[in-house]
Amino acid sequence: MITIAVVDDHQMFLDGMIAVLSGQSNFEILFVENRAQAALIKMREIQPDILISDISMPEMNGVEFIKIIKATYPNVKILVLSMFESMETIADIDGYLLKETSKEELVKAIHAIVLKNEKYLTVPGNTLDAFAFKRTILSHREKEIIRLIAQEYTSEEIADKLFLSRGTIETHRKNIFFKLQVKNIAGLIKKAIYLGIVK
Repeated sequence: MITIAVVDDHQMFLDGMIAVLSGQSNFEILFVENRAQAALIKMREIQPDILISDISMPEMNGVEFIKIIKATYPNVKILVLSMFESMETIADIDGYLLKETSKEELVKAIHAIVLKNEKYLTVPGNTLDAFAFKRTILSHREKEIIRLIAQEYTSEEIADKLFLSRGTIETHRKNIFFKLQVKNIAGLIKKAIYLGIVK
């Protein structure tokens, strides 16, 4: 019997995961949580063979959550299911799937990770290089501006705070959006959290 825990902040996704996993005779779901902090409390009582988690969650960055789990419970396998196309902490996880992955692929991944002790990473090789590239092409100033945008400062307020002109801030914003290949603030914040620029 493979014991499983699932952590994700989207209830519809959790419901779907429960339905898929419950349909497997050799899977047992130990707990399901929508917050990383709650999952850490549960982990003190009981540890699954494999933890399935997203990397974009409220309260605690998913990357930080995974590092805590691996440091505290090194025998627990970690499978990340995410909408992002690459993953920062490949060394810390045992498997990586995109959320649109089929249930057959999910079951196959769990079996490979737990029963065969194999890594199961369905990430195109160049996306990892792309991740590193996107992180390094941002200047210190651009990262600073991203953090202020995440705190809901306007361009004018950011300009005052950094003693720059509004035009300079607008130019930085355009460059940031271009470098990270995002179209709006919501996309920028998601990408910034993923890259570890915003906590």
